[in-house]
Amino acid sequence: MFFLFFFGFVFSFLGFTLPSVLNMTALKIRLDRSKKDFSNFTLGVSLVVFLQAYLSIYLIQYLSKNPTFIEILEKAGIIVLLFLSVYFFKQNKKEKKQIKVYRKNSFFFGVVLSVLNMFAIPFFSGIVALLMSYNMTNFDITSTLYFVVGAVIGAYFILYLYGRFAYLIQQKTGNLTNNINLILSFITAGFALFTFLKFVL
Repeated sequence: MFFLFFFGFVFSFLGFTLPSVLNMTALKIRLDRSKKDFSNFTLGVSLVVFLQAYLSIYLIQYLSKNPTFIEILEKAGIIVLLFLSVYFFKQNKKEKKQIKVYRKNSFFFGVVLSVLNMFAIPFFSGIVALLMSYNMTNFDITSTLYFVVGAVIGAYFILYLYGRFAYLIQQKTGNLTNNINLILSFITAGFALFTFLKFVL
């Protein structure tokens, strides 16, 4: 069972490592506010990650019985990703204003941003599908908990590292934290292109 915890931890850690709204916001909160605010934010994110990882397991089990539906979702996903790319491009200079909206409740802000993270469930579903394809688990209750707990700790740990080394990251990245939406615009456009190529090649 430990390997399920390990996979959950590693893939979640790697999945949240790349620049995203969540870890860049965590970085800014640590730089601009107190350690308590930062901790509350990461706890809010972690709570939602638990629910997202748990839901992903049952979602992929259902979708595995309906392959045609999965293909439809992938095609629809191309359109969604393109819209997101345009949205993030237009919102490039507004992230600081968004952060100030929830200054009084970092935990709730973490919950909201994590819920709005549209890539979490597809990401965890992909990991679950990979494990199931190799018959590494049938995801009974015990296996599910091992994987989900590993995923939550992995996400929490990478956010903790962003906060722990916030000032060093700021020095190394310069204006990166001020341009996160532009980065996300390129990331989502890249995912859209990659998904499109799967159908035409």
